[in-house]
Amino acid sequence: MFKSVRREIDSAMARDPAARSWLEVVLCYPGFQAVLVYRLSNALWRRRLYLLGRVVSHLGRFLTGIEIHPGARIGRCLFIDHGMGVVIGETSEIGDDVTLYHGVTLGGVAPSVDSDSQRGAKRHPTLESGVIVGSGAQILGPVTIGRAAKVGANAVVTRDVAARATVVGIPARALQATPDRRGEEDEACFAAYGTPLGEIGDPVAKTLEGLVKEIEMLRAQLKALEEKQDEKTPRVEHRKRGAL
Repeated sequence: MFKSVRREIDSAMARDPAARSWLEVVLCYPGFQAVLVYRLSNALWRRRLYLLGRVVSHLGRFLTGIEIHPGARIGRCLFIDHGMGVVIGETSEIGDDVTLYHGVTLGGVAPSVDSDSQRGAKRHPTLESGVIVGSGAQILGPVTIGRAAKVGANAVVTRDVAARATVVGIPARALQATPDRRGEEDEACFAAYGTPLGEIGDPVAKTLEGLVKEIEMLRAQLKALEEKQDEKTPRVEHRKRGAL
């Protein structure tokens, strides 16, 4: 148990340069505290003490501003940075070394009717190991976010995301897919808030930019043709007058 807690602390310090000591993480990091409360509530939940598990979970929500359902399955070293407003639903599954920022929702999209038929069904996302989810991102439904994928801030994800891909926008779109041979390098590269540094190549924006350039080129060609036509027209009229 103590080794597990120590591993969680070391993980938080490795991913947050603002953390100066293990004591600071224990006393001042609501994400770390929320995970500890979750471990307790989940242990109660697995022993079928459902109400007590929910009570402990609710207490953790009150103290930290982070809501983690005790039925969720969470691996080792989950780091929730800042944390306020994070919601993790009942059937969510989270792998090892996952990073979530504030305002993230791992939610379900099932309608709030006939709830009895939905009990026990998979309604929430699965995040594989090494995933980074930026602040305000919403991952909705039983989708899978592949290993080491990155979800940019405020993105809305309703479809599966490939391993090591980076998605941004509403709805979320992939920026680029990293070749498998560079997978290990990409996993080692930590991107804060799930957003890459430098220029972000939105595929839709690139497509629109290409269309605009093509239209400009066509306009230039049309203008050149019109100028040639205007140059020929006076000569034809002059020849007709000479013939008369």
